[in-house]
Amino acid sequence: MRGPYVIGIDFGTESVRVGIFNQAGEPVAFASQAYPLYHPRPGWAEQKPDEWWAALVTATRSVLDKSGVAKEEIVGLGADCTSCTVVAMDKNFQPLRPAIIWMDVRAAEQARRIAEIGHPALKYNGHGNVSAEWMPCKALWIKENEPEIYQKARYVGEFTDWLTWRLTGEWVGSINNTSIRWYYDRDEGGWPESFYEQMGLGDLLPKFPPRILDMGETAGQLLPSVAEELGLPSGIPVAEGGADAFVAMIGLNVLKPGKMAFITGSSHLHLGQSAASLHAKGIFGAYTDAVIPGQYTVEGGQVSTGSVVKWFKENFCGQEAALAAERGVDIYTILNELAAPIPPGSEGLIVLDYWQGNRTPYVDPEARGIIRGLSLKHTTGHLFRAIIEGIAYGTEHILRTFRHNGYVVEEMVVAGGPTRSPLWMQIHADVSNVPLTFTAVPDGPALGSAILGAVAAGLYPDMQTAADKMVRVKSRIEPNPQIHEIYKFYVDQYINTYPPLRDLIHATVRHQKSWQTG
Repeated sequence: MRGPYVIGIDFGTESVRVGIFNQAGEPVAFASQAYPLYHPRPGWAEQKPDEWWAALVTATRSVLDKSGVAKEEIVGLGADCTSCTVVAMDKNFQPLRPAIIWMDVRAAEQARRIAEIGHPALKYNGHGNVSAEWMPCKALWIKENEPEIYQKARYVGEFTDWLTWRLTGEWVGSINNTSIRWYYDRDEGGWPESFYEQMGLGDLLPKFPPRILDMGETAGQLLPSVAEELGLPSGIPVAEGGADAFVAMIGLNVLKPGKMAFITGSSHLHLGQSAASLHAKGIFGAYTDAVIPGQYTVEGGQVSTGSVVKWFKENFCGQEAALAAERGVDIYTILNELAAPIPPGSEGLIVLDYWQGNRTPYVDPEARGIIRGLSLKHTTGHLFRAIIEGIAYGTEHILRTFRHNGYVVEEMVVAGGPTRSPLWMQIHADVSNVPLTFTAVPDGPALGSAILGAVAAGLYPDMQTAADKMVRVKSRIEPNPQIHEIYKFYVDQYINTYPPLRDLIHATVRHQKSWQTG
């Protein structure tokens, strides 16, 4: 495999993954390094930037060793990071507190108050509830609860902004993050200053990056000291990146209307391109220029998906873990084997995947998970299948919301760890009656970041050209229409479960918060 080569860096919720790709998008090598995730209180989630950086150094040096590629053959790099991961820094760009990461929903009260403002910028939330995950909510929480941190913060940005500064010394922002989570709208002139003033955050705008770049633009060059630390050439272009799932759209070549990128992992995200602006309750977006200039991006999402599966595995599957060790296989192999023969609907079990709240269509940070229908007949296999079915029901709830508002999904292009489970993917196809397409490189975010690096390096003139050259389809799963008919009943049951219980769950969540805060 011949060069030149580009590096794609994918910072996820639990680890960083670094890939080296050639100009045709073929992966040469990957390396990953985990970092901790801290939950100081229920609903809270934090990470430490210095632990991100240490993991990146280890993974980058490891992938270079694995690949055998000479560092001089690396001509560019791109990166994606989790979004709504807020970093507050002092005048020397030193973090003042752990980053409040995307899944953190402590700012529920701030989100409620922001939604009540009724500003036109709230079209990005479908003029409905505001997600506690979003930048202004978290920034307002810091201002109200940690005022000394807020006052000392000279710079406030996303994980992506911090990383770009760390790599290049440039303090710039991404059109992707700012449009999808900060209410930046080029069609309306950029920042909605009056909205920030009404939120009580007029003094936040000067803390944001002053220049907003399109993804794939050159944000800067790799600093000599950083290049030495990472083992890369000094001065290579660093592409402006964005949110991991949106960068995965590039790595899946979902850059035109008609397809939807289905990004799976700790959470699920559903992203598509629209030629026209679209705003509706229960749908995020459509965001102006968020991925491709001149287009709009629609979004749906589930906060807790793979993270619920992991929670179940780590807390309730001791016997299955022992059996997996005895057989020398992954524990998920055992769980999939137990779940496969169980009929659709898991013999009456319904699971709502709201462990960390609901992103869409309810936009409810105080939602919580539900398991109903338990009987003494149900086994570990039933519960595992019911969890992955419940996640699929949540996806279908989102797709129904899209359809109701005129946005029809005809095909989903899938990336992420859950793609390793054929059972789970077939359930998704059957529940939604939509075919799933899988690309040759399932690491959509890493490849998408590499594509951004290739554009910044001048290997291709734009993202669409680069994606056409670097992304290839590998396989496809077709839905089973008969099974889809069976699942319709259970999807209805899933959708009808939460509304009558919402007030009870909210009361319990708020009681718990008041008890914890004394």
